[in-house]
Amino acid sequence: MLGSMENISLHTHFILDGFSELGELRPFLFIPFSFMFVVSLFANSLLLYIILSQRSLHSPMCILIAGMACIDLSLPVFFVPHMLLSFLFDWRGISLIGCLVQMHFIHFFGTFQSTLLVWMALDRYFAICTPLYYHNHMILSRFIVFLLPLVVRNVLMITLFVSLAGKLPFCLRNVINHCFCEHMALVELACGSTTTNNLVGLMAVFLIPVLDFVFIAAFYVVIFSSVLRSSRSGVKALHTCITHIVVITVSLILALTAFLSYRIKNGLPAASRVFFSTMYLLFPSCFNPVIYGIRTTEIRQHIRKTLTCCHICKMGSVTNK
Repeated sequence: MLGSMENISLHTHFILDGFSELGELRPFLFIPFSFMFVVSLFANSLLLYIILSQRSLHSPMCILIAGMACIDLSLPVFFVPHMLLSFLFDWRGISLIGCLVQMHFIHFFGTFQSTLLVWMALDRYFAICTPLYYHNHMILSRFIVFLLPLVVRNVLMITLFVSLAGKLPFCLRNVINHCFCEHMALVELACGSTTTNNLVGLMAVFLIPVLDFVFIAAFYVVIFSSVLRSSRSGVKALHTCITHIVVITVSLILALTAFLSYRIKNGLPAASRVFFSTMYLLFPSCFNPVIYGIRTTEIRQHIRKTLTCCHICKMGSVTNK
C-alpha cells in the first residue's frame, strides 16, 4: 500500500473552475460581481471613514458597526479580484499553499460577520434591558470578557480545519469546482479518508454561525419580552433590532445552504452551490454598510453631510475651471 501511494502523483497546483457550466457566458459574470465588489469597497470605506472621523459617532454600537465595515471591506479582497481575473482573462490557477492561505483568511474573516452581530445583539440587550448600567457594561475592560471567548473560538476552529485540509494528499483531480478555495470544495479532491475533515467542518458550522444565531435569538427573546412590558422608547429601540435579525437570518440561510450542500447530495446544481457560497461572503459585505448607514440616524446624517460637501467641492472646482 505504501509503495502504491509513493507512485501516485500528488497535486500541488489547482484550477478554480467555478461556473464552468456557463461556458461562453462565464466572462459576463465579471459585470455583476465587479459591480458588487465596487459597491462593497466604496460603501464600507465611506462608512468606516464617517465613523472614525466623527467623534460623536464613537459610541459602542457605532464602533461595532465600524468593526463590521472593516470586516466587510477586507473579506472580498481575499477572493473577488482573483475571481474577476478568472472571469475576464481565464486565470484560474492557484497553488496549494496559496489555496490554504486564501481559505484561512476567507473563513476567518467570514466567521466575524456573524460574531459581530452577536456583539451588537449584546449591546442592544445592555441598552434596552439594563439602560442604567449600559456604560458600565460597555467599558472595554468588561466587554472584553464577552469578546475573547468568541475570538478564541473562531481562531481555533478555522486554524484547525485549514491545517487538517493542508495535511491531506491530493491525488485525484486538481480541478476545484469553485471560484475560490472553499474548504469542502478542496477536501473532496483528496484521496483517502476525509471523515475527520468532514466532522471538523461540521463542528465549525454549528459552533460558529449556528451557535451565534442561537445567542442572538436568545438575546432578542429577552429584549422583546422587555420591550413588550415597556413604553414607546422601548418600541423605538426595538426598531433598531429588526435590522440585526434580518441580516443574521439571511446570512445564516446562505451559510447553511453553502456549507451543507457539499455534504447532502440533494441534486443541487454545481453552479447554484458556488453561487450560494459566494453570496454568503459577498452579500453581507455589499448590503451591511447600506443597511446600517441608512437605518442608523446619526450615521445617515453624517453620510448625507459628507456627500453634500463632496458634491459642492466638485461643483466649485468645475466652476473655477
